[in-house]
Amino acid sequence: MSRDILTTDISRHVWDSKYRHRDGGLLDDRSMDDTWRRVARTLAAQEADAAPLWEQRFHAILDDFRFLPGGRILAGAGTTRNVTLFNCFVMGTIEDSLDGIFDSLKEGALTMQQGGGVGYDFSTLRPAGTLTHRAGTIASGPVSFMRIWDSMCATLLSTGARRGAMMATLRCDHPDIEQFVAAKQDARELRHFNLSVLASDAFMQAVEEGGDWPLLFPTAALDDGDGEILTRDWPGCDGEVPCRVIRRLPARQLWQRIMRATYDYAEPGVLFIDRINRENNLHYRECISATNPCGEIPLPPYGACDLGSVNLTRFLREPFAAGAHLDLDGMRDTVQTAVRLMDNVIDASRFPLPQQEAQARGTRRIGLGITGLADVLIMLGLRYDSDTGRLYAKELMEQVRDAAYRTSVVLAREKGAFPFFDREAYLAGPFIQRLPADIRNGIVAHGIRNSHLTAIAPTGTISLLAGNISSGLEPVFDWSYSRRLLERDGSYGHYEVSDYAWRLWRELRDDTPLPPQFLTAAQLAPQDHLAMQAALQPCVDSAISKTINIPVDFPFEQFQSIYREAHRLGLKGCTTFRPNPITGSVLQGPEHAASHCCTIEREAD
Repeated sequence: MSRDILTTDISRHVWDSKYRHRDGGLLDDRSMDDTWRRVARTLAAQEADAAPLWEQRFHAILDDFRFLPGGRILAGAGTTRNVTLFNCFVMGTIEDSLDGIFDSLKEGALTMQQGGGVGYDFSTLRPAGTLTHRAGTIASGPVSFMRIWDSMCATLLSTGARRGAMMATLRCDHPDIEQFVAAKQDARELRHFNLSVLASDAFMQAVEEGGDWPLLFPTAALDDGDGEILTRDWPGCDGEVPCRVIRRLPARQLWQRIMRATYDYAEPGVLFIDRINRENNLHYRECISATNPCGEIPLPPYGACDLGSVNLTRFLREPFAAGAHLDLDGMRDTVQTAVRLMDNVIDASRFPLPQQEAQARGTRRIGLGITGLADVLIMLGLRYDSDTGRLYAKELMEQVRDAAYRTSVVLAREKGAFPFFDREAYLAGPFIQRLPADIRNGIVAHGIRNSHLTAIAPTGTISLLAGNISSGLEPVFDWSYSRRLLERDGSYGHYEVSDYAWRLWRELRDDTPLPPQFLTAAQLAPQDHLAMQAALQPCVDSAISKTINIPVDFPFEQFQSIYREAHRLGLKGCTTFRPNPITGSVLQGPEHAASHCCTIEREAD
């Protein structure tokens, strides 16, 4: 008789509604272990003669939730469904023509139908009010076309497809940037999108210095006319192209509009796009202008994210005792096996589009992260907002990073480097240059199997599955609360949930008062959230999905400084959430409002 690892009602609900395989009948018919064995068997099949050995090893890290693969892997591996095992994609460059726009819409629909979230950069579309050359009509602008994507997503949801997630980005120098920033202030608009502004280093400098900021667009797409011309790199164009300045405005005025919108409505987020491209391991062949819907994987056109997280709580020994410690050897062993498992996902997966398959197999990008960090700090007696806690978290992520890169070098020696590997150019990347010498020497000798290896994703759903451990690197939301979840029939149910570390404390210490390390998200200053993200970013070659919780009464002037500080600290992006009438609270929004990126239905798993 199989053991029941799902110890709470919400864990059983998540498994049964999201990951349990059905095909006319129950195929994962007994327990969570059926799901693990299905996944392990399917991914080990990529190992040819060694498949039985790797099936055993893959099962061992899945067992007891030591490793949590992305939700699309759990739901799709080993099934007969025509679905992808990749959680999210960045779609191709949108051509600035009606044919190009609707071709891109179709590609997005096909991708979402197979379970993938999508990200788009709408900067290639002409600004509203400009004359189109061929048709002689007036362009309606990026935001108007985003509404078509939003309707497509809503229509797919009505067919029973997986709840969709979309990211839209726009350059900070696009003439329609102000309309983009204000787009979601109407509760009816773009409810299936997350929005992020692509903020360049030049823009941030202009904000600091109080300079003017040009809004412009490539001249080749505009009707003949006079005006100031500047050269810019632009998505969809080869190299720098001449761009006509449509108008100028004070940089701080635009910054104020962005900040006021995200303060009042929780969107848009900000992506520091120059840093994303500068730090990209594939800087020599990619120009990135979008991310997956939750922001932890910046991707080129048709790029995909293959996600998974090491569950730190399963390696904690002697919790709350003087000798509390993490089993680092066990964690590193799990990382090594997880990298191979995730690499095999690339070969086992279906892809909605051939361009996505070519990108995924050319780069073999994976995003291995961590989850349960806040619970582990609590059980070790470390405060999330302390220098000691941040240093411990950074050293822990360094262990994950180095174990992942060393494993990828070994895999390259065994199976070959990723096809887009260029040894000299790859080794010149800033992130690679900061790696330990033995890893860089290994890359020189053998190459590396995966272009990227680390990302920290939101893990709300799979963390609930694993007993409501804290999600990703986020602090604990609350010790006990009600969570509203989508049921299989489309209705909503409410579940009482409690935090993993809090429950364990109560089991071990009964009614003993909580010690000082028990901190919830609301008890932390916004700067403490930011400091933890900044501590881990140097260990992450992709990016980090992090929501900085902002109290309702937090002063606006201080709020603005969070984003400037994020840029100064070297982050790749920043997302905040302050409760508001449009999106409600993080975990329980208004009954009829569409989900914000921070809620469970819109997370990466």
